[in-house]
Amino acid sequence: MLDKKIYDMPKSTDLAWCPGCGNFPILNIVKVALAELDIPPQNVVICSGIGQAAKAPHYLRVNYFNGLHGRALPPAIAIKVANPRLTVIAESGDGDTYGEGGNHFLHTIRRNPDIVNIVHNNMIYGLTKGQASPTSEKGLKNPIQTEGVIVEPFNPLAVALALGATFVARVFSGDVTQAKEIVKAAIRHKGYALVDILQPCVVFNKQNTYQWFKEKTYYVDENYDQTDKSQALDIAFDLERLALGIIYQSEGRPTYETLTRAGDAPLYKMKPDRKALQNLIEKYK
Repeated sequence: MLDKKIYDMPKSTDLAWCPGCGNFPILNIVKVALAELDIPPQNVVICSGIGQAAKAPHYLRVNYFNGLHGRALPPAIAIKVANPRLTVIAESGDGDTYGEGGNHFLHTIRRNPDIVNIVHNNMIYGLTKGQASPTSEKGLKNPIQTEGVIVEPFNPLAVALALGATFVARVFSGDVTQAKEIVKAAIRHKGYALVDILQPCVVFNKQNTYQWFKEKTYYVDENYDQTDKSQALDIAFDLERLALGIIYQSEGRPTYETLTRAGDAPLYKMKPDRKALQNLIEKYK
């Protein structure tokens, strides 16, 4: 097993997160999961968009692609297609993934690439000072929605299940040990894996605190059938008590990179057929 310190950035690295932020334990969760799976930094690529959560790969010594707001998933898919041997993670917040990146979220699930989609879900926009995010609770008051949020929150687990996601899980950043094991399971899973991580924003979301999450959540029973999609949907639609654990998992569905790749060689090692390309160009002259 690798030492998790292998992923550490220099101590001089300036971390932009607030003290007590739920992003800190998530950073540790990812770090320990990779170490315990013996995945060296050079074999990991983390893609992110914009936001406090999207800064996570800046603080890990791995390869990363930091893109536009809501655009973590497209480069993650492309990287996995180009080199399936890499461990590819798309990691951003609830706003970046479910809001700005909502369209990519939907169609990534349909494609089923072998990537892990880690979402830091603090139910608020933390980088831009506390506006409601897609997952903000109805009634939550903030500097923009001063009378409270008036729409129902987006339900990522239900949407993922309805679109055929092959791995759907929810964890709490305050339970590092349990969350780490589920992230490891997501990395081992062959296919698209959603890990929705509930985390507090200690500055801008005074409603969904560490204590609130502890009281609101529970773990699925050890005898729970992770292959029962109907049961998984029932759990996903229960917003009164938020279930933690692997909510659904299925195996055997072809992944996007296997469907798009000809032969066993990674895309970056495949040589183009120059003659066929020239013939195609001549055809349209």
